[in-house]
Amino acid sequence: MKRRTTWLWFLIATCSFAAPQDAGWKKTVTETIPLYGHRNWIVIADSAYPDQSAAGIETIVSGADQIEVLKFVLAKLVQSPHVSPTVYTDRELNYLDDKDAPGISAYRDQLATLLKDRHTQTLPHEQIIAKLDQVSRAFHVLIVKTTLALPYTSVFMQLDCAYWPSDAEKRLRERMGSEK
Repeated sequence: MKRRTTWLWFLIATCSFAAPQDAGWKKTVTETIPLYGHRNWIVIADSAYPDQSAAGIETIVSGADQIEVLKFVLAKLVQSPHVSPTVYTDRELNYLDDKDAPGISAYRDQLATLLKDRHTQTLPHEQIIAKLDQVSRAFHVLIVKTTLALPYTSVFMQLDCAYWPSDAEKRLRERMGSEK
């Protein structure tokens, strides 16, 4: 009987800790996206991603798989009429192999499938970190850490205005310049 009671308490404790954490990151993402606009960033990070100290950066731990978190965030962004992401991945990811990072090829395939219809750019990891450092001085960045333990797998999303394309902004600026 004692074994069953111990097992029951273990299940209760596990469920009570897992559910709030799951609900917590999803709730944070859901509440944050309406607040964010162009120039804000959302990062879906691997488990070794550092806790950056800039005041504009908020880091939360999801306790979830990275692909699951990325799918959730992208779905929320699709539902959002005001922002659209430009996705950045680390250039180093393209050069990793399964010998040094077992599972990286399968991860790259999953990521490519998930991002196939999105505007995606690659930059060296340190350049992306520098962009986050700079932007966090004036704008908020949300970092959602996941359980993924593969190098150079964080996905960085710079939000842009969904209803005002960059080519329209460029034409506007050109017209404004012609006023001089």
